[in-house]
Amino acid sequence: MGFSKKQLFNTTQNQVANYTKVLGHPARVAMIQHISEHKNCNCNELVKSTGLSQPTISQHLVEIRKIGLLKQKVKGKNLFYTIDTNQLNECRRVVNDFFVKTQVNCSK
Repeated sequence: MGFSKKQLFNTTQNQVANYTKVLGHPARVAMIQHISEHKNCNCNELVKSTGLSQPTISQHLVEIRKIGLLKQKVKGKNLFYTIDTNQLNECRRVVNDFFVKTQVNCSK
């Protein structure tokens, strides 16, 4: 197995990078916004709202789920998504803390 450069950085640096990577794609931002506005939406709804293909939506959902931002429920053969508000708050806190600390450091 190869060496991961993530090991060179601390937990917070990796968290900020992971969160901002997910938020760094406009399709994912649009999907997160849509899910927050339409609780329990499925992939087909996201296809309609974004105009992206179903496989593309599925790939983006995988990336969003990796950071724990989505909860999913199975109803029949469909998966329905909602935002995990606890994880949303954690993401917001980590990214906000990064910017606040960076700003304080710039002021020194």
